[in-house]
Amino acid sequence: MRGGFPIFRVAGIQVYLHFTWFLVAFYEINSSKFRYQSPTWAALEYIGLFAIVLLHEFGHAFACRSVGGRADHIVLWPLGGLAFVDPPPRPGAVLWSIAAGPLVNVVLWPVLDFAAIATGKMGWFQIPPDAHRMLVNLWRINLGLLVFNLMPFFPLDGGQIVRALLWFKLGPIRSLKIAGLVGVVGAICFGVLAYFLGSIWIGIIAFFLFSQAAAAIQRAKQMALNAEMAAAGPPPVPERNQ
Repeated sequence: MRGGFPIFRVAGIQVYLHFTWFLVAFYEINSSKFRYQSPTWAALEYIGLFAIVLLHEFGHAFACRSVGGRADHIVLWPLGGLAFVDPPPRPGAVLWSIAAGPLVNVVLWPVLDFAAIATGKMGWFQIPPDAHRMLVNLWRINLGLLVFNLMPFFPLDGGQIVRALLWFKLGPIRSLKIAGLVGVVGAICFGVLAYFLGSIWIGIIAFFLFSQAAAAIQRAKQMALNAEMAAAGPPPVPERNQ
């Protein structure tokens, strides 16, 4: 949460906004304002994007709390949002805490779909064309976030869901190591895609995925070492000469 400052609190969950959010917001709004007659709608679209992200993160947080876990902080930053959740160390609890985020996007899908259809040319409500265009874009954004988050690459939600499912059969250590290895493969794929498309944003995503997946592998190795030490028991105490 370094560089973030609190903006509001809901049900004991403090939401932070990272200062870099404003830098990226300025760039993204200026890049997308050509889609609208007024740049105000581009700003509202960007705010709407992070409203969707925030609801997604609250899904994680409330689901984690429902299974007895702890979730007190959410940070919004240029790559989206981070809900700091600490569910009980059970595969079912972890699975529900992670799956609840994408489920929020699933619920928003028909809501935004209805709003876009109802405000179109043949819809029931007459609103400015820019407003309708913004609703259509938010529907696409929500769908894109859902598909992206469900990719099976740790630490994306899809990768963490795969880890939780593997946990039922393989345990917490092997499941985390496998999820981390798949995440590294996914990061390499994103890196190759970023190179061919010349996209700095995809490159940043690739770096983030790689660093987090590699950290997961190291964490699994440390967990395995701790488990071996615990199974071996405490070292023998040398006998004292009488």
